[in-house]
Amino acid sequence: MAWNVFKYCSVLRALGSVMILLVLGIIGVSYYAVVVSTYGPALFNGGLDSITAFVVLLLFHFLLAMLLWSYFSVVITDPGGVPPNWTPTLDEERGDNPLVGSEDGGINLISNQSAMQSKRTNHGIRFCQKCNRFKPPRCHHCSVCGRCILKMDHHCVWVVNCVGALNYKYFLLFLFYTFLETGLVTISLLPVFIPFFTDDEIHGTPASLVASFITFVLNLAFVLSIMGFLIMHVSLVKRNTTTIEAFEKKTTPKWHYDLGWKLNFEQVLGKNKNYWFIPAYSDDDLERLASLKGSHSIHSRSITEPRFSFQF
Repeated sequence: MAWNVFKYCSVLRALGSVMILLVLGIIGVSYYAVVVSTYGPALFNGGLDSITAFVVLLLFHFLLAMLLWSYFSVVITDPGGVPPNWTPTLDEERGDNPLVGSEDGGINLISNQSAMQSKRTNHGIRFCQKCNRFKPPRCHHCSVCGRCILKMDHHCVWVVNCVGALNYKYFLLFLFYTFLETGLVTISLLPVFIPFFTDDEIHGTPASLVASFITFVLNLAFVLSIMGFLIMHVSLVKRNTTTIEAFEKKTTPKWHYDLGWKLNFEQVLGKNKNYWFIPAYSDDDLERLASLKGSHSIHSRSITEPRFSFQF
């Protein structure tokens, strides 16, 4: 009998606030070990110790700010749902069913039940039995969120949200800054951690030593695991694919969504490269993002046109 992970969806929903508190708790312990216990007091030692402490604290707080900004951007941003009353228009040339609006910029409507049944039998048309509605290409139903998500990558328990078309950039930056922050913490606490296994004298109170030990072990584990996830997701963006598509082995050498690495990254991070490493978009890219919310036409072939579009 196959193991059905979806029977635990209600448990994943209940974990929401707990996971956020867990993330904040890990950050709090790390802050105490690095800032309060170790490098904060070292600022007043003078000489090289003060310079080192200043650099570590500056980097720590900058990376922490970017990490939290990226994290809560993923948490609170809707990953992208199918626009209400959307119905597909079959693309004869590609054999696909891109999301297309009407000539006046609106969304095509299904006039009656017979039309819906007719479209469901067309080649390439995808229909969600749980939502009882059509879904665009690269759209998948999330059993935890209970709805279809545009260009769904996965449901992440750490961010208590789906990762999809509208918040994938924030998730990628969250991984990036978490990797840098945990790496910095691991390296900065290494001089405190080594004496635990040598004959050197250990300085500090019992509370600070315990916090430093736990923080080092946790951050070492995170930096190693997140490094793998970050490499994986960068490679997915480079090929314009998602975790689900990679798992389903749909990314063939002729993967028709692959536009070349530069355009693939622009689809996720935006065309304005000044915004690539911050969890925000330029005004122009924000206007283009509106197309994913159903206010403009969305179609796969538009990447050859002047107007930038997000494929899914």
